Amino acid sequence: MFNIIERFMNKLTREDVNNFAIKNNVSLSPEELDFTYTFVKKNWQNILANPNSLNVERYQNMYTPENFFKIKKLIREYSIKYKNYL
Repeated sequence: MFNIIERFMNKLTREDVNNFAIKNNVSLSPEELDFTYTFVKKNWQNILANPNSLNVERYQNMYTPENFFKIKKLIREYSIKYKNYL
């Protein structure tokens, strides 16, 4: 499973992140998109290895309040949905 995720992450683009955000009703500013893309590309392995280590509150100042609320909700939903696969 890790190899599949690694291949996906190696090909992940800013446009992919933006499209996912839009699909989930999150309109990221260019700065928010850059931060999100860089964060995901840099930290995905650590988060998969220890999902509970992600303290999303530390990044609250990187997003508008509305986007931060939506992102927290997405993280919760996807954590519940995919926790058995990690």
